[in-house]
Amino acid sequence: MSRRPPAGADQAPALITETGELAALCERLRAEPFVTVDTEFMRERTYWPELCVVQLAGEAEVAVVDALAPGLDLAPLGALLADERVVKVFHAARQDVEIFLLKFGAVPTPMYDTQIAAMVAGFGDQVSYDGLARSLANAQIDKAHRFSDWAARPLSAAQIAYAAADVTHLRRIYQGLTARLEREGRTPWVAEEMAALADPATYRADPETQWERLKPRSHNRRFLGLLRAACAWREREAQRVNIPRQRLVKDETLLEIAATAPANPAELVRARGITEGFAKGKSGASLLAALAEARALPDEALPEVPRDRAGPPPSPALVALLKVLLAAQSEAHHVAPRLLASSEELERLAAGEEDLPALHGWRREVFGEQALALKTGRIALGVDGKRVRVIAAG
Repeated sequence: MSRRPPAGADQAPALITETGELAALCERLRAEPFVTVDTEFMRERTYWPELCVVQLAGEAEVAVVDALAPGLDLAPLGALLADERVVKVFHAARQDVEIFLLKFGAVPTPMYDTQIAAMVAGFGDQVSYDGLARSLANAQIDKAHRFSDWAARPLSAAQIAYAAADVTHLRRIYQGLTARLEREGRTPWVAEEMAALADPATYRADPETQWERLKPRSHNRRFLGLLRAACAWREREAQRVNIPRQRLVKDETLLEIAATAPANPAELVRARGITEGFAKGKSGASLLAALAEARALPDEALPEVPRDRAGPPPSPALVALLKVLLAAQSEAHHVAPRLLASSEELERLAAGEEDLPALHGWRREVFGEQALALKTGRIALGVDGKRVRVIAAG
């Protein structure tokens, strides 16, 4: 039976390459209140991320799991990530969680992202792990191996030490942030933010909506239908052949293809970036088939033209005032401005929309109510020394 190491000073990181070792480690970690987690992966040449290394740390031990070790079964890790008694702590969790969702079919639960928590705690927009390590763990992170080839084997001692550091200091960062947010009564704020991370839909790209990312400036619904078909084809084909979507076909090429609507390889090869081999090959044939289906769609099945905002555009002066208020409230409450409202939200708020994240939950308390009051003239902005402050109008 595996025994839990004694609490105390951190142990040197263990390199896990066998299923039995991983199972014993995960069994010990399942007795912890929280576990810090990170991954190293390769994605430059593939659509799907290739998981290479998983780093795990509990109270007194740190381990680096070689996910590419021959014969290693990651099932014990999946069980740990699914254990609701143990909080899984990440920094900038999105890509790590995507990998685990692909590997195990579920997101880790429960989950805590220290980057989001740090934004709530006033450390600024998208604060780096290095910055939090300096501020909360009094540690300096050596990022020399940031761009290592994590798929190459064997892993070097320096790579193992670098990987372990990403979860070692995360323990103190997590403890410092949770204590600070608890004192300030902001723990529920963080919980609201974690809800989006826990939604599997956050990580799954819908091929049928990929065309919207290109923000086409056209009211021609037939063109939009062709673009939708081309973008959906690219997403599925990139997944099938496992290469990045932009490496398969670039955005500007898809826009050109949707505009010219090629019907055969000779027409398709005229688009920039399309080779003769591609146009006459399997990928070209499937793209032309998708375009043919889009051409045959009846008008009612075509995408709707994105609606312009009703009414006149918002006053630039009002948008500017809302930006000042946002900065003032962010400063007063020590919370990152980006977490309260985006520039687009401010414009929509100035235009009269009210179904906005900034007007719901804790954001409404911190910023939304004041923004509505500013719009209706119930408050004004003044300067007190070197700070902008809210004053009652009247």
